[in-house]
Amino acid sequence: MATALREISHFIGSSAVASTASDRFSDVFDPSTGRVQARVALGTAADLDAAIAIARPAQAKWAATNPQRRSRVMFNFKALIEQHMDELAELLSSEHGKVIADSKGDIQRGLEVVEFACGIPHALKGEYTVGAGPGIDVYSMRQPLGIVAGITPFNFPAMIPLWMCGIAIAVGNAFILKPSERDPSVPVRLVELFLEAGGPEGILQVVQGDKVMVDAILDHPEIKAVSFVGSSDIAQYVYSRGVAAGKRVQAMGGAKNHGIVMPDADLDQAVADICGAAFGSAGERCMALPVVVPVGEDTADCLRAKLIPAIEALRVGVSTDKDAHYGPVVTAAHKAKIENYIQMGADEGAELVIDGRGFKLQGHEEGFYVGPTLFDRVTTEMRTYKEEIFGPVLQIVRAKTFEEAVALPSVHEYGNGVAIFTRNGHAAREFAARVEVGMVGINVPIPVPVAYHSFGGWKRSAFGDTNQYGMEGVRFYTKVKTVTQRWPDGGAGESAFIIPTMG
Repeated sequence: MATALREISHFIGSSAVASTASDRFSDVFDPSTGRVQARVALGTAADLDAAIAIARPAQAKWAATNPQRRSRVMFNFKALIEQHMDELAELLSSEHGKVIADSKGDIQRGLEVVEFACGIPHALKGEYTVGAGPGIDVYSMRQPLGIVAGITPFNFPAMIPLWMCGIAIAVGNAFILKPSERDPSVPVRLVELFLEAGGPEGILQVVQGDKVMVDAILDHPEIKAVSFVGSSDIAQYVYSRGVAAGKRVQAMGGAKNHGIVMPDADLDQAVADICGAAFGSAGERCMALPVVVPVGEDTADCLRAKLIPAIEALRVGVSTDKDAHYGPVVTAAHKAKIENYIQMGADEGAELVIDGRGFKLQGHEEGFYVGPTLFDRVTTEMRTYKEEIFGPVLQIVRAKTFEEAVALPSVHEYGNGVAIFTRNGHAAREFAARVEVGMVGINVPIPVPVAYHSFGGWKRSAFGDTNQYGMEGVRFYTKVKTVTQRWPDGGAGESAFIIPTMG
């Protein structure tokens, strides 16, 4: 007898709620085996309305709760995430495919934003001017927007939801999350932990779905802001439709991050860093490092000679394999897409040094595995260079000079992250100042900023004018109100028929 599939539903109010569309589901796979392990409901606008109906009164009460009390809930939430780290990581890996250690890193980077949110009373302090005019004081306050939403991708099912909801909730909003239908279970578990931490019912909810739900969120008049992370084409769509509906929108898109290797770089360290950044999480990161740019032919030849044995030594395994460097990709369709890009690169004339296609893991032959792949002599005219592959594929693009190396990421349509490997402080300083990319690493291969700074790319890697988390997140999820006050001594003053001044 076949075992019934686990069903993943919305989490509205304080419990799991079935979708109003009883015939719309999406399969959730175990990427390590290739088997369907669950199915997730694909919701409708009616499901979103149900979540908003609960969020509306809850948000008003939550916003009126003083910041230090909201902060205490965030402290409890942080402690519960830490307490359940192993459980969350195993659940995450079972649906995404990344190895357990990487899943813990996913959760930890989100947890760091929750830690930042624990200090929200300080971040919400406004400005105050005494005596701005005769008997006049001016002060500002930051107030929550109301009900806000997040639409998150499959590749970081814990980190990115926590990046968004941690700050949104701490400043006094209600937050509705639409996670990826590919790995939807961890977000639901996070809501359960938030309620256990003392969070009020309706302040953090999950609605499952596909484009139908995305459009419902973008069109709903009571949702005041939307944060999105995904591919650039969809990010642009989300930004345009959300702004047209009068919402505040931040939409983070794709990437094609470059790693510049100078002739004076520590090549052994650079190779170790590049392998981790290019192949970790099977390359399914918007901050992965899929393009390496050695400066000079000698540097390129030496780097290639060191990369080949390092890549050939990488271990691909199931997510629970403690010795594996990375696991499977998320779906069979994504595996096919990556392998098509590998064929495209070869057809375009790049030198296929290591071919990861056809990789089979013994005992898990139906899993969604792609072996590590290396191309050399890739040129900027190739589609495989221009487009985001989002898989375990590393491309070498040789640069003759430092100037050429700076130009490559600067003129590319994406501008998420970039790294330079060098011992030369002047070169590093010049590179950081001149490169047209939003996040720069100097001997740091994946320059994701710490939680009290902010995350955000340039060009087609980001739409909107605010970044994720840190004080940029506080600004995104709040609106400023400025008060000008006067307490007269008594007696009637003259009416002013010209614009007031503070002279």
